[in-house]
Amino acid sequence: MIRKGIILAGGLGSRMSPLTKAVNKQLLPIHDKPLIFYPLSILMLANIRDVLIIVNRGQLNQYKKILPNGNNLGIKINYAEQEKPRGLPDAFILGEKFINNKNVALILGDNFFYGQNLTKNLINFSKLNNGARILLYKVLKPELFGVAKINLKKKVTHIKEKPKKYFSNNAITGLYFFDKSAVKYSKTLKPSKRGELEIVDLLNIYRKKNKLNADFLGRGGAWLDTGSIDDFYKTSAFVQAVENRQGLKIACLEEIAYLKKWINKNKILNQIKFYGKCEYSNYLKKIITNKIWIKG
Repeated sequence: MIRKGIILAGGLGSRMSPLTKAVNKQLLPIHDKPLIFYPLSILMLANIRDVLIIVNRGQLNQYKKILPNGNNLGIKINYAEQEKPRGLPDAFILGEKFINNKNVALILGDNFFYGQNLTKNLINFSKLNNGARILLYKVLKPELFGVAKINLKKKVTHIKEKPKKYFSNNAITGLYFFDKSAVKYSKTLKPSKRGELEIVDLLNIYRKKNKLNADFLGRGGAWLDTGSIDDFYKTSAFVQAVENRQGLKIACLEEIAYLKKWINKNKILNQIKFYGKCEYSNYLKKIITNKIWIKG
């Protein structure tokens, strides 16, 4: 089982400069919530309550203003500062003490996931005991992504990073589940030509041991990357359209915690007071007064 999760929220966000010169990208708004709420909600939906958020050095206080320690959500939030981006597997090296020889999930702080049966699938994914598991998503332009081939047993047989010739249209998303060996294997990796540890190299270690499995987000699900300003606003428009149509919020952390019985009404009332008079607070009021459909 996986009960620990890491959100990699570092990086320079250079493609979104000058916005990111003032504030970390993961604290910018996707519709009505900071981007960081969305990957955190994915971990919470997977029943992961012990979380490490890796941030750039000097930006820790920005995060603690909105996500102090997790007590308000019935979870535990830890932080680690990163001097500079060193690649995704560096998250396991930096978070070795936090991981504490346990299985762990990793999600990229700028990835957005949405879909039917997502909660059920995430809980199933988190049941991993040995090996590693990746989440795949069918894409129209596989040359823009790291992609994987799988066999009938959903074992990953081949991986390629941004193939120039068609190889597979199964893109590897920014959500990964690893056993406790991830730290050990990450320490054996050597930096690539761009000077970073590559997640593909770590995945290939598991693949060669026949321990890398895959699942699909599924048709009708959404996986969006907010790496550029254009993608950022497309994701925000998607969230706005869904929420305005349904009247239900995506990535409302308090709602997730309340439905899982991690917090009570008093915790939500405290959050309403913290957020002040706003649409988000009004939504929280509807949750605790049972004036919203929250079991769909």
